[in-house]
Amino acid sequence: TNKVRGVVIIFSGSLGYKRVFGNTKTFGLLSGNAKDYEAEYLFSTMQMMAKPEVLAQFSKDEFQMIIIDEAHRVGASSYQNIMDYFTPDFWLGMTASPERTDNYDVYQAFDHNIAYEIRLQQALEEGLLCPFHYFGITDLQIDGETVDEETGLKDFNRLTSDDRVNYVIEQIKYYGYSGDRVKGLIFCSSKKEANILSEKFNERGYRTQALTGKDSQEKREKAIECLITDQEENRLDYIFTVDIFNEGVDIPEINQVIMLRPTESPIVFVQQLGRGLRKAEGKEYTVILDFIGNYKNNFMIPIALSGDRSYNKDNIRRYVLEGDRVIPGASTIHFDEISRKRIFSAIDSANFSDIKLIKENYFNLKNKLGHIPRLQDFDKYGEMDVLRIFDNNSLGSYYKFLVKYEKEYQIRLSKTEEKIIEFVSKKLASGKRIHELALLNRMFTLGHGLIGALQESLQKDYKQSMSQNCMENVVNIMTNEFPAGTGKATYGECIFLEKEEAEGQITEYKTSTTMAQILQNPDFYAILKELVEFGIERYRANYSDRYQDTNLVLYQKYTYEDACRLLNWENNEVPLNIGGYKLDKKTKTFPVFINYDKADDISETTKYEDHFINNSTLIAISKSGRNLESEDVQNFLRAKERGIDVHLFVRKNKDDKISKEFYYLGRMTTSGQTQVFTMQNTDKTAVEIEWFLDTPVREDIYQYIINE
Repeated sequence: TNKVRGVVIIFSGSLGYKRVFGNTKTFGLLSGNAKDYEAEYLFSTMQMMAKPEVLAQFSKDEFQMIIIDEAHRVGASSYQNIMDYFTPDFWLGMTASPERTDNYDVYQAFDHNIAYEIRLQQALEEGLLCPFHYFGITDLQIDGETVDEETGLKDFNRLTSDDRVNYVIEQIKYYGYSGDRVKGLIFCSSKKEANILSEKFNERGYRTQALTGKDSQEKREKAIECLITDQEENRLDYIFTVDIFNEGVDIPEINQVIMLRPTESPIVFVQQLGRGLRKAEGKEYTVILDFIGNYKNNFMIPIALSGDRSYNKDNIRRYVLEGDRVIPGASTIHFDEISRKRIFSAIDSANFSDIKLIKENYFNLKNKLGHIPRLQDFDKYGEMDVLRIFDNNSLGSYYKFLVKYEKEYQIRLSKTEEKIIEFVSKKLASGKRIHELALLNRMFTLGHGLIGALQESLQKDYKQSMSQNCMENVVNIMTNEFPAGTGKATYGECIFLEKEEAEGQITEYKTSTTMAQILQNPDFYAILKELVEFGIERYRANYSDRYQDTNLVLYQKYTYEDACRLLNWENNEVPLNIGGYKLDKKTKTFPVFINYDKADDISETTKYEDHFINNSTLIAISKSGRNLESEDVQNFLRAKERGIDVHLFVRKNKDDKISKEFYYLGRMTTSGQTQVFTMQNTDKTAVEIEWFLDTPVREDIYQYIINE
């Protein structure tokens, strides 16, 4: 409407109101007596408005609009009392952290209407926030030990020792701040730590104060005024706190944020980071100093900074090394060497397919949407990569997750149907090749002549042809003839195709009897169709830009099994049988798999010193017990004349126990330069071979692989 009858803004503290608005005829601050205000826009703290005697002074429809700041708190009884009482035409909730860990549905309180959403990366891109320079700094070693979860938080004296205080101050002076003087916030692990560190800073000439949840609103506001003032008398350099400034406090003048505590979650990290990102006159940037100890949750730091919630370990590792390439504008990100190693260690040991993490992300998305999410919603809204659900060994499919953890989900499949959904989820839905997905897509409408229909679809929809080797490989995948070892028994029920024969000759393939029968179940049909559509979208987004004439994409990641399948091998090979490389004689493809960083505990005969000379030249070592006349070495050296296709797959290390994926780096050819040597601490010989890559490795991937 043209005229607002009345607006009330509910917020947590009065300081921001006083600084920005002040009492005027337009803006008024509720003091407890409704008769005292005549302003069109009324501000009130939650504590004031929730009082029964204050609510009673207003009619239920007094306000046309009510705005609630820090809206993630509306699950509290005090907020609920306010929302249950008033009946405005419109409720508006504002929050920087709608995702909660207690499963309260903040979105439902506002009918799942999202007026606008903006994340850290976008806000920086659009210039809404002050640029920042983040420094991940190694926390101090005390008596040869680093502050960590095993010793640091238990041995309180380590956290507040003079050595650590001096170390922190030394870093503060080194990295500096923007402006005439420092105006900083320091986040600590406990109230006791905040109080003692404040005392020790004061002993060293700083003017600081510790604030905790026990301090009154008046005391907090007075401390903030002392922090931001430019008057010499009573001013503060730093406020030490635990978590009371995570949210709801707007102090634009802050030019330095210091984190002396482990990262609890990406949400809390961004809240604390955000205290220093408000723009202010005379402030060009904010310095963020994060003292990183041996904490198991260190992996949350790059997740928070990047905003990448896919929980893909390699993406997180690369962000630690390349944050400056990703962060928008003039902001910078830097981790010192030891901090990087600590974060890498935390990433390696983290289980991103953990049920707790999956459930948290699922319910965040469900609350946002107001209904059970579809598979593609996870990509659309930037939530956790749904492949983390497929990777979980106790789940294997989104269907299984919903059955276990979603009370509203009532669909139940047979054991065979469930197994087929798991097979498609784990083997095909990533979209790494379109063929099987396109075949399933045709199976929804056709029962016979499926290979011919697939060839037609590949040509028409994806501008691809299918070789004989590829066709046989696809058929083997869809008839359970491809797996090796225990994999064959695991998916023994997953037979999608049967032969069509005439006069004893195979003429075509049709939908298998079992598959044709269960496709009649509308629930199974709908689940499989959604899964296929999801896989096709993944293919279009990530795997359609194929390398030369292969089904592989440069710089995408593949497991051993993916490589065997996409190189059209007749049968899969278990990694132990590949052992670094293996020639498939039928397809004449020769994939080479390199673990660039070798583990310390591997045997001497497998410690191959493979290494890049530059981004287009590689030195790779043969298996042990080889010389120049060995068959595999000769196949490498004479690959071109023998029609052998050598492909390179490299991974940084073997520590990711979940994905076990390698970057695909394309074809390569030997230069002919070789050297036979005896492997260290053994009597086994091996051959060092120089390779030229057909395509130089992209710089960011190259730097990630070679850097320690």
